Amino acid sequence: MRLKHLIMPPDKVYFDLLERQAANVAEAAHQLLDFTKNFTNIKEKRQEIEVLEHTGDEITHEIYERLNRKIRPPFDPEDVSKLASALDEVLDYIDGTIERMLYYGIQSSDISMIELAKLIYLSTVEIEAAVKSMRSMKDPQYIEERCIEVNRLENLADDELSRAMTALFSTDDPIAIIKLKDIYDYLEMATDYCEDVADVLSDIAIRYSSE
Repeated sequence: MRLKHLIMPPDKVYFDLLERQAANVAEAAHQLLDFTKNFTNIKEKRQEIEVLEHTGDEITHEIYERLNRKIRPPFDPEDVSKLASALDEVLDYIDGTIERMLYYGIQSSDISMIELAKLIYLSTVEIEAAVKSMRSMKDPQYIEERCIEVNRLENLADDELSRAMTALFSTDDPIAIIKLKDIYDYLEMATDYCEDVADVLSDIAIRYSSE
């Protein structure tokens, strides 16, 4: 055990909070994917995801409160703060996507929405697995592999966004273009923040394995 851990043991509640948040994000992503595949009951499904988003806000607030009170986390406080923030952003963009579909009066999803939602969900599954591995940190390489996969999925999301935009701008309905572009952008931004989460997790794993 490291000397600094003996002098001031880290608070393992951070693991509980981060694992809850990662699971919460993965559930929201799962619901988003189901929503795009089964485009029904928009208001009800949006409310379900909104509940998850509010839960995420509460978890993030608790993490920040502990950091502000100088309760020592198992890893660098800045990394914990960045991780909590990025996870919260993923939730915000998932919630924001469905919010826009509702407000814009979107009547159905399309293949690009489904594909982007799938990539978000797959990314959150990798993130949840990586976050769970942080508790023991027995295999930093496993975390690295999960992060590499998230990065790969984000690249696929970039490609899908390009295809969606190319098809969208070949149409001649300016209102539809504005609405759908906003939705595609929000979906792709969720994958960007998944990549941000992965970058923080990768930094933690590399730093830990080098100590």
